[in-house]
Amino acid sequence: MSARNYRVRTGWRRDEWAHSPLFICGKFGGENPKMAAKRQQKSGFSGEQVLARWNVGQMAVKLDEIRSAAARVAASHGLNVVDLEFIGPAKERTLRIYLEKDAEGRAKLKAAIAAGMEGLPERLVEGTLSVEQLSGVTHEDCAEFSRDFGVLLDVEDLVPGAEYTLEASSPGLDRKLSRAEDFERFAGCLVKVQTFEAIRNNRHWQGRLVASESPVPKGEGPGAPNGSGKTITLDLNAVKQNSKSRKAGVSTVEIALSNIEKAQLVPEI
Repeated sequence: MSARNYRVRTGWRRDEWAHSPLFICGKFGGENPKMAAKRQQKSGFSGEQVLARWNVGQMAVKLDEIRSAAARVAASHGLNVVDLEFIGPAKERTLRIYLEKDAEGRAKLKAAIAAGMEGLPERLVEGTLSVEQLSGVTHEDCAEFSRDFGVLLDVEDLVPGAEYTLEASSPGLDRKLSRAEDFERFAGCLVKVQTFEAIRNNRHWQGRLVASESPVPKGEGPGAPNGSGKTITLDLNAVKQNSKSRKAGVSTVEIALSNIEKAQLVPEI
């Protein structure tokens, strides 16, 4: 089993109760993919080709396994995995996990607000920030998750190759909206959306999320072909529009989930 080092770093973003803490686990060991590429040049591929095959053939097929493992560990700590990404060059690889309290944890936070519990974020108490927007994770949540998840990654050898860094963090107030249920959950929030196909000659829209068309089956989301019949509606009067949006001459825009390339919340500070 490869050796691992732990270190704690607190990141400062615009949202979090715990200022979006990051717990980072550096892992050392395994064969460097570039060395493997050199060793395998005799196979008829160039070093670059072999390295590309390692990145795509090895990591791509394991991302689903990593996500599933992360979800299991998160659930044991009362957390949900919001998103996951594996980024960086071979020598600076980073596996980043975004976490939030699960539904039960968020319900407890709502109850704490109703009971007048002290020590809660001021904007949360005032109602200018909703519990749904705040992930509620703490520095300790990230640290405990990272410790247990790091062990599981080693035991199941889910990240082959050389050194990598594991980061656990809250998703931030500008969190991505990647699932259909996200658009239901964050109705009433400001969002910005980029579409695949232009709507009224514009691919970039920003407004208040009014609603999504009736309950959306879980699993359907932006870009999913089976979500082609589902739509969201944005109130464009909620924010100042760009020139293309103003030229469209409409106060609302309806966007099919299947036409959404990416979407995220817009912090209201």
